[in-house]
Amino acid sequence: MSKEKFTFVEKNDKLDKEQTRPSLTYWQDVWRRLKKNKLAIIGLIGVILVMIFALLGPIVSKHNYSDQDLRFTNTPPRLDIYKLDDDLYVYLSKNYQLLQVSERGELLDKYKLDASCRDKENKIYQYGCNTEGITPVTLDYSEKNKESGYDYKFIYNGTEVTEKYKNVSNKTYLFGSDDLGRDLLTRTMYGARISLTIALIAAVINLFIGVVYGSISGYFGGIVDTIMMRIVDIINAIPLVLYVILLLVILDDRGLKTIIITFVTVYWVVMARLVRGQTLAIKENEYVLAARTMGVKDFKIIARHIIPNALGPIVVSLTMMIPSAVFTEAFLSYIGLGISVPQASLGTLASDGAAALRSHPYQLMFPALTIAWMMLSFNFLGDGLRDALDPRLRKG
Repeated sequence: MSKEKFTFVEKNDKLDKEQTRPSLTYWQDVWRRLKKNKLAIIGLIGVILVMIFALLGPIVSKHNYSDQDLRFTNTPPRLDIYKLDDDLYVYLSKNYQLLQVSERGELLDKYKLDASCRDKENKIYQYGCNTEGITPVTLDYSEKNKESGYDYKFIYNGTEVTEKYKNVSNKTYLFGSDDLGRDLLTRTMYGARISLTIALIAAVINLFIGVVYGSISGYFGGIVDTIMMRIVDIINAIPLVLYVILLLVILDDRGLKTIIITFVTVYWVVMARLVRGQTLAIKENEYVLAARTMGVKDFKIIARHIIPNALGPIVVSLTMMIPSAVFTEAFLSYIGLGISVPQASLGTLASDGAAALRSHPYQLMFPALTIAWMMLSFNFLGDGLRDALDPRLRKG
């Protein structure tokens, strides 16, 4: 029969008139629902940004996390600079260190202050008075200045300067520097990298341990389930800090390896309990019973039927496990049980910043904001994934 005897249906006529939207796979539908959750998208963007901040930031930074410049200790992110001459700008720190800066806010050098150049009784300092080739700068912060309405005045070449020239960003250290003259921005980026590394390694390893352990316990049940869950209860009953102290004594090493071993040892119990509960529900379904009837091996049923059908809650739990691990690592480092110097995690940075909170609050603010940023981003993303992966919460 020839083609001419047939009337072909147009492409648009082939569509089901009752069809309201195109057919999607499970993961396509998950992405569609995730995109509708604004907080989840904000969390996803935050996670991407913190990854870039932690992984690429230290590479492009001009400073190393351990570099020290004792000339520029405790310099804040914003500088009040004074103009003493046409091309001479200075910044006076809170501990009365006088720094030479550029008009843009770059730190250039530090004026020396010898003990012989201090008049403590009259509160007059002369910076650079014994330095050859440098015109001294006099700082007068006697009580008579306060009567005139200002705290101190500079005297340079016979000219008095009392008014600030302008407030500029610290171009050398964007987040400021610490008490050893180290770049706080680089140390925060490096600390975020350390915290993320510990959290991701712990989460991935514990994912495998928890999934395997929980699925075996839930699938076989009976005495096997009872023994395995009692082990989980014993591990979960001992505080995490005691594990860390015990490992510090055994390994005699306070660093990245000890923290990772601690997390790998005890952090998987939450995942194991979750997977066990999912396994107990899934193994009663008809397709698992059919596989058993056909003689499929138990571990093959676990790998092909149990774990794939429990993947949604597992992914959500994994996403929530990362910020929890970040916070736990920060807490351990904060109390002195985590990363040792000169390495820096967000917890050690926060601990150092808390000690200087009254005089230099920025040293605590930036690590604390980074911890909050990481935890909120992962939590927002985890909440969104829970809604997107759970068909019972589907809203269309």
